[in-house]
Amino acid sequence: MNRREALTLTSLVVGGTIIGSEMWLSGCSPAKKKPVLLSDDDILLLDEVGEIILPKTDRSPGAKDARIGEFMKTIVTDCYDEPEQMMFMDGIEKIDGMSKKKFSKPFLKLSADEKSQLIVELDTEAKQYKKENKSNPHYFTLMKQLTIWGYFSSEQGATQALKYNPVPGRYEGCVPYNNRDKAWA
Repeated sequence: MNRREALTLTSLVVGGTIIGSEMWLSGCSPAKKKPVLLSDDDILLLDEVGEIILPKTDRSPGAKDARIGEFMKTIVTDCYDEPEQMMFMDGIEKIDGMSKKKFSKPFLKLSADEKSQLIVELDTEAKQYKKENKSNPHYFTLMKQLTIWGYFSSEQGATQALKYNPVPGRYEGCVPYNNRDKAWA
């Protein structure tokens, strides 16, 4: 092999690695942005729905304090598949539509009693739906599950609504428990 052939082969190898690197590095490109499914108004509505499900009491904060709407947005956007996302989004529209039909106002403009009445009706509807259709959940069931999950896994829910021990000690199988005690986080 002469010097010219060696330089040609070297330039092909080096050039190929530089030019071909785009193919290998394409996996390192930033992920595509997901579409924004829930607007700020939707998050406010979800906060209000969550607050009706888990209201603030004198002993614990409510779902709104745990920013449950933001939690639901994250789970719906990042974890739900497209049919579940569409069912959830349609559910938000149905809640607002039901509110306008029944009270002639959007859900966010309702009084606390009107919101509570609407949520009780939705819960009854969801229970009936479950009896009739076991394959797909009702949109309100998804909202209720996300509210409970998000609340009890939030800092407010785990530390203030539940009995919280930041550094657990040794295991004790028999600990006295009173009915008025909080559950352990």
